[in-house]
Parts: sequence; C-alpha cells; structure tokens
Amino acid sequence: MRNRSVTYFSDPVFRALADPTRRAVLDLLRSGRQPAGQIARAFPVSRPAISKHLRLLRRAHLVREHRTGRHRFYQLNPQPLQAVDHWLEQYRLFWTSKLAGLKAFVESAQPQVPVLQRKNPKHH
Repeated sequence: MRNRSVTYFSDPVFRALADPTRRAVLDLLRSGRQPAGQIARAFPVSRPAISKHLRLLRRAHLVREHRTGRHRFYQLNPQPLQAVDHWLEQYRLFWTSKLAGLKAFVESAQPQVPVLQRKNPKHH
C-alpha cells in the first residue's frame, strides 16, 4: 500500500535517490554548477551511463540543465528534497520519542549508586 504522506510528485524523487551513483552526482553538484563532461569524469562508469543518471535526475527535477552552445551544465535543484525531508521528519519524531523512552527506562532501571571519590596515591 502506498504511503499517502508521499505525494505522487515526489515518487520520481525517491526513485532517483535510491541509486547511489545519482546520490553521488547530487553530492558533486552541491559545490555548484558543473559541465556534463566533468561530472562524467568523476565516476568509473561510461559517459552514456552518467547521461542516463542525469536524465533521471532532471526528470525528478533534482537537477537543472543549462545549455551553452554544445555544452551542457548541471546544477542542483534542492527544492524537491523538501518532500523527502518532510517524509523523514515523521521518522525523526518517531525515533526521538523512542530514544527518550529508552533513556527514561534505562535510567529508572539502574540503581542509584553514589560516586565515591578516590584519592589518587602519589607515586614518588
């Protein structure tokens, strides 16, 4: 069953992010706009494979393509990642609550033992 909190628009975003190479391309583009050739040289796969990854990232609206003559430049478009962040927020809240409960349980289960001060013997 499909999670209703994830909109149909964001599905291509999640599919794009599922691939480690595409995530690495996004990481590379965090530093700014890059030409397609430079992106391709950063990976040990063929140039057509990188072109396919860039096409899928473009379709998910995670990157923008700018053409200057024969050259294609790509830059990160972080806006679709807001849907991912919104989805992850539910899990952040879930785990924060669970960890707080675990902490309270562990602290209540431990006997309160006073800390004894130890004198350090002086070595001469």
